[in-house]
Formats: sequence, C-alpha cells, structure tokens
Amino acid sequence: MNNKQVQEIAADCEQLPERYIRKQDEEYGANVTKSDVTSAVIPVIDLSLLISSPLELDKLKSAVITWGCFQAINHGIDGSFLEKVREISKLFFKLPADEKKKYLREENDVEGYGNDMVLSENQTLDWTDRLYLTALPQDQQRLQFWPQNPTHFREILDEYSSKIQLVNEVVLKALARSLNLEEDCFLNQYGTTAKMQARFNYYPPCPWPEKVLGVKPHADSSAITVLLQDKEVEGLQLLKDDQWVRVPIVPDALTINVGDQIEIMSNGIFKSPVHRVFVNSKNERMTLAMFCMPQTEKDIGPVDGLITDERPRLYKNVTFTLDFFFKNYQQGRRAIDACRI
Repeated sequence: MNNKQVQEIAADCEQLPERYIRKQDEEYGANVTKSDVTSAVIPVIDLSLLISSPLELDKLKSAVITWGCFQAINHGIDGSFLEKVREISKLFFKLPADEKKKYLREENDVEGYGNDMVLSENQTLDWTDRLYLTALPQDQQRLQFWPQNPTHFREILDEYSSKIQLVNEVVLKALARSLNLEEDCFLNQYGTTAKMQARFNYYPPCPWPEKVLGVKPHADSSAITVLLQDKEVEGLQLLKDDQWVRVPIVPDALTINVGDQIEIMSNGIFKSPVHRVFVNSKNERMTLAMFCMPQTEKDIGPVDGLITDERPRLYKNVTFTLDFFFKNYQQGRRAIDACRI
C-alpha cells in the first residue's frame, strides 16, 4: 500500500509521481481524446411521478437504455439533509493525517480509508483518497473503520443509507414496470439482505489535471449506484457513442446510474455506462457514491421474461463479488465481459 495518501502528495507536489500518470493504452475507445469531451443534457427524472405518470416511466426507460444514467429529482431527501451528508465528508477529510490513518484499510481489503488497492507493479493509480464502508446490512458494518470524528458521522450515514434504500426500491420497481415485468422481479434477485457500500471520495487539486484521472474508466458492479455530487466542482464523465460527455451538477439531484448487475438482469436492455472522473487544477472535489447490490452469495441472471427468440440469453448466471470486480477493474477490464455467453 502507498505510504502517502493522495491528499498528502497533493499538498506538496513539485513533481507528479510516475504511478499516477495515465497511460493512453488504458483508455476506452482508441479514438477518444480529452478534447472530445462534450456537454450534454443528462435526462432529469422526477421520482415522485414514476407511479402516476406513464410518460415519466417511459422517460426513465429511455434514459437508462440510452445513457444508463439519469439525474433524479423529488427523491424524498431534503436538500438540508444532503448538506449534512456533505458536511460529514468534508469534516472527515479535513482531519489531520494521523487521525484519518486510524481508519486505514488493510492491504488486501477495500474497506476503510486509503487510496487504490495495488494489485500489480505497473498499475496506474487513481488521484483520489476514499473512505469505503459497508453501510447495509447493519450487522455487517465494520465499525472499526467508521470515523468517531465527526461525532455524528455514524448517525448521519445510517439515516442516509436507509433513505437511499428507499430510492433504490423505487428505481428498481419502476425499471421493471417500464419493461412490463412484475415490479418486484429485479428486487427478488436481491435476496433479503441486500448490500449497500458507501464510498466517500476526495479528489485533491492537481497542478497537471490532464495527466491523471480521479478514477479510471470503468463501469460499476452494482445494481444501481446513487451519487451525491460535489455542489460546485464537476468531474464525472460518461462514455456515450465513443464520446466522453460531462455530467453536469443539478442542485439537490442524485445522479443515478445502473451497474453491471442490472445490465445482466435486464438481459442487456439497460446499459451499465463506462465512466471516469477528471480532477481540477485548483479546486478539491468531494462526492459520495452509494453502491446498491444484491447479497453477494446469491446468483443473479437475466429475468426469464426478457429471454426471447429475438433476444436470446446474453449472460450466464453469476455471483458478483467485490474481489471479482476489483481484479477486473485494476487490469482495465470490465467484469461484465467475463459474464457474457
């Protein structure tokens, strides 16, 4: 594991450490360069209308087929509470280095505070520090990694997790209904103890932002990922039709994308988008990603109703574990490719 966290390197950065410099051959899409980044209007979906409005349901279906991603508004979480969630993140990353290191992850484990898991000597590292925690089920929380300071950290994250759990259910039921399926058919593959991982991300400024990436191109292994964006600093980009597209900040919206597990369950109808994170030369950026996923010992596969003569089964049944995902991620491969028939 690195002795220094990225935050410490950034504070005294005369020269960029070699390990963080991105390699062109790791980029997705050979013809995609930085100058190709465009702005786009990511669809905005009103979650409060998904039950009553067939129009909004259609809009959701089209957003997830086309983009794999949407901005969720009217999701039932107050802007003032989202502020509290951002605040605990800010307070944690502003703690002295020694204090944060009490929560340092172990070498071969993702959980806890730290940066990239190093799996090989020639791996390019992400320009980010993160605090990675199992939020749900509560009996799987490893509280030795949960900060004691700020004192209300645990209470706020517990409350936020239960609110995101509701958002997850609303979205998964709506996605099923949009395909004329039983509304619980995706949730039924979840098992009773679905998992939720929280990842607090801190992206320090970098004097050479074009030479590093906050997060390498990848798609998520979750069923859905709910991202609370930084209030002011953009950084998230999606790959769409071989073009990198900036994801704008919508005040008080949650940015939601589907992960590999929904792509598999929907037999490839919904697409898990490849995305990456850029860093800023002057401003730090903080986000919180909540990864909602089925219990890890349960097999998932395409829903029977979506396998037809015209659209045969595209994926085998698989058990998605974090290890399986990270091994592929650090080697620049997509975990879902290993699941295709």
